[in-house]
Formats: sequence, structure tokens, C-alpha cells
Amino acid sequence: MTERIKENRDFRRIYSRGKSFVSSSAVAYVSPNRRNVTRLGVTCSKKIGGAVVRNRAKRVLRAAFAAIEDRVTPGYDIILVARSSTAERKSTKVSVSLTELFSQAGIMK
Repeated sequence: MTERIKENRDFRRIYSRGKSFVSSSAVAYVSPNRRNVTRLGVTCSKKIGGAVVRNRAKRVLRAAFAAIEDRVTPGYDIILVARSSTAERKSTKVSVSLTELFSQAGIMK
């Protein structure tokens, strides 16, 4: 079960204390939490495009994460930041990219 990160203070804490991992589809910030649950936050900069493009990029990231969610080790806070190419990609391609990122981070089962 994955919870959403919504509070600005949580985003700031993970940005400052978490480790970042970069791919062509997304940037992942990963930080351990003291719970036995994974928490996910998805963000997108205005540099990416208008609201429609940003929302699509976030939807693609959420769908890609949902596809691999069962293989992610619980107990981590994860922030996914969309990149400019994210909105044009299919979620299946992005999920492969996220799998590589999470393997680098050491949070895949």
C-alpha cells in the first residue's frame, strides 16, 4: 500500500535529506522513513509545459509506479520529478526506467 506525500514540509525534507537518482524520464529522490509503508510524491515544474502537459506527465509517472509498486521495498519516501520527455512517453517505458532508478537506489525487492 502506498500513501501520498502532500505536505510541503515533507517534500522539502526529502529533497534535502534524500538521495537523488536521475534518468531520462524522471528524477527520483529516495529517503528512508520510520514506517513500514512507501510514500510517493509526484511533482512537475512549469518548465515542462502548460497544465495539460504537466498533468499528463504526473499521470504517466503514477501509472508507471503503480506497475512496479509491488516490487518496491516498503519503508521509503519517494519523490518523482517529471522531466521534459515524460509526458510524451508511455507508462510502460517509464516503468522500465523507474525500475532501473530504484535498483540503483537499492529499494527493489
